[in-house]
Amino acid sequence: MDVGPLNNVILLADCYKVSHYQQYPPDTSLLSAYFESRGGKFPYTCFFGLQYVLKRWLVGPVVTQEAIDEAKRIYSAVYRKDGIFNEAGWQQIVDKHGGRLPLRIKAVAEGTVLPTKNVLFTVENTDPELPWLTTYFETVLVQVWYPITVATISRINKQVIHHYLALTHDDTDFEEFMLGDCGYRGVSSVESAAIGGAGHIINFQASDTVAGTMMLRKYYHLDGVAGYSGCYSEHSTVTTWGKENEARAHEYIIKSHPGEPVGCVGDSYDLWGCLEEVFCGHLKEAIVEQGRNGGAVAFRPDSGDPTQVSLKCLEIIGEKFGTEINAKGYKLIPPFLKVAICDGVNYRSIAETLGTMEEKGWSAANVAFGSGAALLQNLNRDTLKCAYKVSHAVVGGKEMEIYKQPRTDPGKTSKKGRLSLHYKDGQWTTAQHGSGNPDEDMLVTVFENGELVKDYTFEDIRQRAKITADDIDIMKFLAEEVE
Repeated sequence: MDVGPLNNVILLADCYKVSHYQQYPPDTSLLSAYFESRGGKFPYTCFFGLQYVLKRWLVGPVVTQEAIDEAKRIYSAVYRKDGIFNEAGWQQIVDKHGGRLPLRIKAVAEGTVLPTKNVLFTVENTDPELPWLTTYFETVLVQVWYPITVATISRINKQVIHHYLALTHDDTDFEEFMLGDCGYRGVSSVESAAIGGAGHIINFQASDTVAGTMMLRKYYHLDGVAGYSGCYSEHSTVTTWGKENEARAHEYIIKSHPGEPVGCVGDSYDLWGCLEEVFCGHLKEAIVEQGRNGGAVAFRPDSGDPTQVSLKCLEIIGEKFGTEINAKGYKLIPPFLKVAICDGVNYRSIAETLGTMEEKGWSAANVAFGSGAALLQNLNRDTLKCAYKVSHAVVGGKEMEIYKQPRTDPGKTSKKGRLSLHYKDGQWTTAQHGSGNPDEDMLVTVFENGELVKDYTFEDIRQRAKITADDIDIMKFLAEEVE
């Protein structure tokens, strides 16, 4: 193992956890913990990302003598004294378990969509001499909040798009290409881009965050790619031609990619002048020719109120290129044209934009969206109120139900006893107190004693995450949501 500050598994915990083995009752032999969304912004979670955490950090002989020696040096310095670091416990993992972690993790299948306030996975020690391991790895395991939250937000966006496509268009075939991930540059690290980008790709096939595809290739058996993009311009590829040559810049970009999907950003100077005089005037025939060759052109206004700007763009394009009426009575610009809204995009602005288009008689199929910060960065662990708590223990040979019940915040009351997850008649429930039938438990063992027991594929997950007839009424949710 490549030991170092970012690879040593013993250093994957909040420092205060290092002393916890000295704080549990001395005769504790088992701790069982669970992870859930306690509620938060959305009514459900799309479970994703645990397999990445397991494969990246916990599978295999991850504890070595070198790792123990390094961790001892680091934690002795952190605590400014020797004797707090549990050297004997980690040494037992090396000597008795060959460096593999004696833990059992059970989880719901990745890609599953289920209401909040249900158990998503459980963790317990399998060596009665090492119960503290269950909570030691809370820090890294709880980081699954990020892919879960991105996957959930992405899916909420997809439901909004699906609603308006079903309402205003003949089919919903295009919906998985209607929201692109533009968040690569806006996240905190390449790793964040990979994890969050993958969470989006399980819902949509449009993405400029290729790190998400690479994560899925490495950890979820993806062959090829899963997020697709096109030959899209940015402001620099227009403005380097000079303001007086803006028309030439767009013409060059379009003609450089015959038969391809091309996107042109139009607000480098004067958005409306660019659209009316350049795209719908000087370049009209070139754009039509691009369509004849099997390509497409997306006009991207990149500033202004997305609802009003997109509507005005459609009105101008419709006047210059013509429209047709689909089977549901809504207007369509030519199929080789799209308006791409990529500024200020989130599920609420998408709903407002598509809702206004519907009111004015435009099909949702005329536009596509790109989202960056709202998709990958404007979120945190409390967006879904993700938490990891101990619910069951064995102390002195006796089983105990463990829970917290803060008087000052009842919403943080935790679950009690052995937990199991059940699905019956379209309803998800979490059984507490060991009351659930183990044969009907939807939590399956995914990790045991250092080995990955269940290995999900990207395609498995995509299929589970699909929108179904049992989904929440997204428009009712938006109407009732408190911002």
